[in-house]
Amino acid sequence: MTTLIFGHKSPDTDSTSAPLIWEWFINHTGGDARAVLLGEPNTEAAFVITRWNATKPQIVDAFEDGQDCIVVDTNNPAELPSNINALNVTAIIDHHKLVGGLETAGPIDITIRPLACTATIMHDLMGAHAAEMPEQIKGLMLSCILSDTLAFRSPTTTQTDTDLARALAADLGLDLDAYADEMFAAKSDVSAFSDAELLRMDSKEYAVDGTKFRVSVLETTKPAIVLDRAASLMDSMTTVASEDGVDQVLLFVVDILNEEATMLVPNALTKSVAEASFGATVTGDSVVLPGVMSRKKQIIPNLKLA
Repeated sequence: MTTLIFGHKSPDTDSTSAPLIWEWFINHTGGDARAVLLGEPNTEAAFVITRWNATKPQIVDAFEDGQDCIVVDTNNPAELPSNINALNVTAIIDHHKLVGGLETAGPIDITIRPLACTATIMHDLMGAHAAEMPEQIKGLMLSCILSDTLAFRSPTTTQTDTDLARALAADLGLDLDAYADEMFAAKSDVSAFSDAELLRMDSKEYAVDGTKFRVSVLETTKPAIVLDRAASLMDSMTTVASEDGVDQVLLFVVDILNEEATMLVPNALTKSVAEASFGATVTGDSVVLPGVMSRKKQIIPNLKLA
């Protein structure tokens, strides 16, 4: 049986490209694997696929019980197929905190490391085979690191991520800053997406004292494009929350260049979250949070209700 490799729903660059990177490695070393997606990749991920002449993985909506699979860039059952515990998960490669809830039929290989990017972990796991990566795979790997570190601006960035990215860029003959600018320009082009799509584009479910949130982050070099739609986005939060079975959507618009986030504050609940979690003083329907760049390290760990 071919092993399917996939990341989380609402695929970003890491969750789109990491399955392709690991597909190459497994097949290169004599295995049989195929990368798939659990949803439509965001605009940056789509740009990266095209830029490196990769084939966009098939989007799979349902999996047969017993299907061999490898999970990358997440270990959270809420971000995976509904029957994930009925699949034959053979490995997990991730850089997020251990959530719990996954069950497997037997022992598996699990690698979870405190690095900024799944692709960085994969490079180390490849060992000597990493030197055999073709240009396309190097390009995808570099793109993952630049995306997840926000070109080294994110507090999740480690020296390991930075060193690998610089080495890959040198191998590829790329100007690192210029290429990152191209990626972020693609990520910032969200004009074709509905409000609901934007709220779900890069989001994770998280509960605080029994209150369920969809924590959405939009990273952009042009925050005005998103913030000009603030009123309609806040109107859409109620519908999205109801459809997704959560109590509230929290939206953070991360300004990559100015290294800050703007949180939309449509009601008393989001106001109390902003003030309790970030020590902010909220006087309107949004609040700027200086230095906040990372959902994983700065937003979710700090969420409080009061």
